[in-house]
Amino acid sequence: MSNQRRPSKSGSSKAPKTKRETGPQAARGNAREIAVARGSGIALWRQIAEELENEIVTGRLLPGTRLPTEAELAERYSVNRHTLRRALAALTEKGLVEAAPRRGTFVAPSRIPYPIGRQTRFSENITKAGQDPGGRLLAEALTLAPKEMADWLGIEHDAEVIEMRHVREADSVPLCLATVWFPAKRFSDIGLHYQQTGSITRAFAEFGVTKYHRLKTRISSRAATNEEREVLNLERGMSVLVVDSVDADRDGKPISASHARFAASRVELLV
Repeated sequence: MSNQRRPSKSGSSKAPKTKRETGPQAARGNAREIAVARGSGIALWRQIAEELENEIVTGRLLPGTRLPTEAELAERYSVNRHTLRRALAALTEKGLVEAAPRRGTFVAPSRIPYPIGRQTRFSENITKAGQDPGGRLLAEALTLAPKEMADWLGIEHDAEVIEMRHVREADSVPLCLATVWFPAKRFSDIGLHYQQTGSITRAFAEFGVTKYHRLKTRISSRAATNEEREVLNLERGMSVLVVDSVDADRDGKPISASHARFAASRVELLV
């Protein structure tokens, strides 16, 4: 699932070439009033969102740049704040901007490419992207797996599993909140090994599983829940990419089933 940024279509008339600034200077320097086409049949908020999206995807506004305040943008486009907020909400849903409480709205960082295939490894994907992978265990319990996940693991519905909830990070920024189920008979204290290593791959190695592969993957998307917004530090209205999967050892025996939710504004899934 690739979510590359593409410039929105604009009119055919060409503006004269001028020297353009990028980054914070560009954000401050674009305070001039920009006319929107009233009565064109295209909602004003959509025109504003497309204009700002073009500034982001063409590099005039770089990742990390703080946008002008709502009042400044409303003045720039000669619209009320309600219209302006709807435009910013559309950009937020696309993962192009992020709001930071008491700090303002910023151009979102570039998405990390995250390949999903037969050999999917979080740490390897993040390292290849030039960032440091990390993980934190949030909770662990001996319980029963959800019916579907038990089926994916090939175990009885009343068979016990180790349920582990953890958050995965890149350069200390949360990317993914995941719940993983492991057959309890085979991986009784895998949570302890994960705490010690911060890696499921290294935790598996403690049980003699040095090679494993993806058996099944299902991908969907939806709005983030309150829990996901809190753990992943997302604003209201932002989306998550949901990846349900099952991994197996070299003999094809399922060893884990996972329900992972990635921050859509920070990760680009490549299938």
